[in-house]
Amino acid sequence: MSSGAYLPFALPEIGEEEITEVVDSLRSGWITTGPKAQRFEKDFAAAVGGGVGAVSCNSATAGLHLALEALGVGPGDQVLTTPYTFTATAEVVRYLGADPVFADIDAHTLNLDPRAAAAVAAQCPRLKALLPVHIAGQCCDMDALSALARERGVPMVEDAAHSFPATFGGRPVGTLSEVTVFSFYATKTITTGEGGMVVSRDEAVLQRVRTMRLHGIDRNVFDRYTSNAPRWYYEVLAPGFKYNMTDIAAALGIQQLKKAHRFLDRRAAIARMYTQALAGLPLRVPSVARPADVHSWHLYVIQLELESLTIDRARFIELMAEHGISCSVHFIPLHVQPYWRDRYGLKPESFPRAFDAYQRAVSLPIYTRMSDADVERVSRTVRSIVTRFAR
Repeated sequence: MSSGAYLPFALPEIGEEEITEVVDSLRSGWITTGPKAQRFEKDFAAAVGGGVGAVSCNSATAGLHLALEALGVGPGDQVLTTPYTFTATAEVVRYLGADPVFADIDAHTLNLDPRAAAAVAAQCPRLKALLPVHIAGQCCDMDALSALARERGVPMVEDAAHSFPATFGGRPVGTLSEVTVFSFYATKTITTGEGGMVVSRDEAVLQRVRTMRLHGIDRNVFDRYTSNAPRWYYEVLAPGFKYNMTDIAAALGIQQLKKAHRFLDRRAAIARMYTQALAGLPLRVPSVARPADVHSWHLYVIQLELESLTIDRARFIELMAEHGISCSVHFIPLHVQPYWRDRYGLKPESFPRAFDAYQRAVSLPIYTRMSDADVERVSRTVRSIVTRFAR
C-alpha cells in the first residue's frame, strides 16, 4: 500500500563540517572531556545570551539530575511537574529521594497549566522546586509559573529538552529561570548523538554541576593532564556521578550549533506547510501560543478528533505505517505508566486533560532533511486517512 520509500520519523542532519570536527578530535588524541567540550560550552552560553554559563553533560536526564541536586533537592522533598512528559523528567526526582507531584496540562499547548500547578502547589508542604517542560518546543507560560515560584519561594528548573532555540516573549529559553536543561539527543533540534547542557546565571550552581558530573572531583581531567606543572593531586568533595560529555560528542555540537537557526527556519517552514495542508480536517493542529514566542518545532503534534472518526489513534498510526510513513506518540502520560501509577495511586482520570491529549496525539515527522515533497506526502496521507474514516 506504500506510495513511496519509507519515511522515518526523525533523522539528524550531519554535514562535512561535523565529520571534519570529529575527525580533528580523533586525530588530536583527546577524545574524552577536554578542549572541545569547553569550547562547546562557551559557544552554547554565548548563543543563549543573557550572561548565562553552561556545563555540558552526557544527557539531559543527567543535566536535570545535576541541576536538582545542585539546588538541594533531597529525601522527602516535593518537585512539581507535568505528567505529560517522558519519564526522565520525573525519574531524576526519585534519584534524589524526593517525590514528583503532578499537575494537569493546558489542552491547547500540552504544557503545564499554571492554574492547575498553583492548586497543586498549595497542597505541597515540602515543595522544593518547579520543573516545567516545554513540550514540542512551545514555551510554557513562564510569567505565570515564575510568579508561582516566587510566591512559594522555590527555584525553577526548566526541562527544555525540546526547546533550543525557542523564546518566550522575546527572551531566549535558558534566560528565564534559575536553571535550564537542554537535550542534544539524536532526534533533537541540534544533536551530539547523546548529550545535554545545564545553563544558569548562578555560578555556585554551575560549579556544583561541574563537580558532580565527574565523581565529585574538584578538578577536571583536561586541567589535570594538560598543565606544564604537575597537577596530579585532586580531592573528592562529594560522591558524584559519571555524567561528562566527551569531546567527540562536543565536536558534533560545535558545528550543529552554527546551523541551529537554519535548522529552526526549516522546521518552522515544515510546520507552516503542515498547518496549511491539514486545515479543515477532523484534527487539531499545534500553533504558537503567543505572537512574540519562537517555537522550536522539535515536534509537530496533531490531535485527532476521535468523535468525528471511526478509527482510533492506534489504527491511524498503523495506516500511516502502511503508507510508509513513521509516526510516534508524545507522550504516554506518566500517571498511566505502571511505576508512577502504582507508587502514587494514580488513575487515568487523575489528570483528565493529559489523558485526553494522549488518546488523540500523533507526532508527524518533522526534521530538516525532509523535502517539500516529503511534507506534501505526509499531509496527503493524513488527509486521505481521516477523510476516508470520517463519520
